[in-house]
Amino acid sequence: MTLVEEIKRIIKGDVSEGLEERMLAATDASIFEVEPELVVAPHSVEDIKNLVSFISARKSQYPSLSLTARAAGTDMTGGPLTQSIVVDFKRYLSGVKNLDVEKREVRVLPGTFYRDMASMLAEHKLLLPSYPASKNLCTVGGMVANNSGGEKTLTYGKTNRYVAELKAVFSNGEEYTLHPMSGSALETFFSRNDFQARVYRKLFELIKNNQELLVRSKPRVSKNSAGYALWDVWDGKTFDPTQLIVGSQGTLALITEITFKLVIPKEHSALLVIFLHDFQKLAEVVKTILAHKPESFESYDDHTMKLAVRFMPDMLKTLGAKNLISLGLKFWPEIKMIMLGGVPKLILVAEFTGDSEEEIYKKAQGAETDLLAHELQTHVYKKDVHIARNDAEEDKYWTIRRESFNLLRKHVRGKHTAPFIDDVVVEPACLVEFLPELSAITNAYDLTYTIAGHVGDGNFHIIPLMDFNRPDFKKIISELSQKVYDLVAKYGGSITGEHNDGIIRTPYLEKMYGKEVTELFRQTKEIFDPQNIFNPGKKVNGSWAYALSHIRHY
Repeated sequence: MTLVEEIKRIIKGDVSEGLEERMLAATDASIFEVEPELVVAPHSVEDIKNLVSFISARKSQYPSLSLTARAAGTDMTGGPLTQSIVVDFKRYLSGVKNLDVEKREVRVLPGTFYRDMASMLAEHKLLLPSYPASKNLCTVGGMVANNSGGEKTLTYGKTNRYVAELKAVFSNGEEYTLHPMSGSALETFFSRNDFQARVYRKLFELIKNNQELLVRSKPRVSKNSAGYALWDVWDGKTFDPTQLIVGSQGTLALITEITFKLVIPKEHSALLVIFLHDFQKLAEVVKTILAHKPESFESYDDHTMKLAVRFMPDMLKTLGAKNLISLGLKFWPEIKMIMLGGVPKLILVAEFTGDSEEEIYKKAQGAETDLLAHELQTHVYKKDVHIARNDAEEDKYWTIRRESFNLLRKHVRGKHTAPFIDDVVVEPACLVEFLPELSAITNAYDLTYTIAGHVGDGNFHIIPLMDFNRPDFKKIISELSQKVYDLVAKYGGSITGEHNDGIIRTPYLEKMYGKEVTELFRQTKEIFDPQNIFNPGKKVNGSWAYALSHIRHY
């Protein structure tokens, strides 16, 4: 009996070895292509339990067998790619199971599209605020697996802050509920002798025995998705295993259900737009704006702005404009800037929210006044700063920021987006030194690239455009990654704030954390997944040689 026949006997969902379906699962939004052996779409949790038990039983006979979770495929790191079995959560394991409006919690299946859940929550004036720029494409399971963040992270934090409870299938093929525990409840749990309790005790001992090392190694930035978040599991009172599973990229267990905590969003917002013509006073500008507590503080560079103007028809569709006159009116200030050669190096967008129009404009005007009052310190003058006049203008700036990656992917011929240094984070105070040094490194390679990101968090997405067939392509990726991550280490930052490790960054975790901490990551994987069933080669045991050998060919 073949592997396909055996799996078909134990699950009710779909099992496919057809080339078309396997090739659809061979890529994500990264630079990689890895062809899987099978694509399995489980119909239920029971299917997942049977599948994990089956692989566990066959692992000694077939060591290469493994299970890699996948949903929407928006990952930029190669996280859901495998040569073995892809587990497709999107097809059947989707939908909202329960919404408790009073408690502000929603229980949802991992294959649910964020956009569908958000639409339902909006009817009750509720929000999961940790959505990424791909919010119209991604699923909530992917958000948890990557510990996603986005434009509202500055105020609301990343996805881990909103996970109240998880259900997941562990490597023994059983589904368990994960939630925070403390006091007598924790003592009682640790006294048990089942598989879950044994795993938790080993994890607890690992963290307790290495607490000083973990405290020293935690990145000094507001957001980080590199490695396993061991420092967030135990705070001296509460043991919270959900904080480890969030951001683990499906390497420790398969998530089957998520309970999210929700927030009530502010009803009104105002946008302060700042055109910055050099990086010299960026840190001072960021400091001045952050003092006024914006809900979001985003940025994009001159390359992104030029792309937006160059590909106006596509922006037109996204913005919902219906004719050229409307398009021209929306983009006339940007067109004029480019014609006069005055495109700013960086466009900063600060969003102020509140419960009334009066409140938000008071906040935005206060930040504007403060910037202009200190123009010698900030190099921001009246012509370079204004408050968006209406929702349409706000939508324009947000769309340019959110669509920067898609603009590159869709429109530049002969070259392709190469996200490999796409998610670096340093403290905002370091930006005035960091960004010029970063530019010097990237400019040495004569690349076209965009920089967009969360300037309030010091988190930048650098997306080069490259010809994957040029002879020195792999050499550039290797050298540039080394140099950029060395620079990030110099400023005590993180190599990934929200996109996670996957194939592209796992080989660099030792550079960021050192051998001792990466050994703790390896031991964590061993505790949860001793047979290496779940998504091998991510977080631990990743190799740069493997990464280079699986770069996509166009």
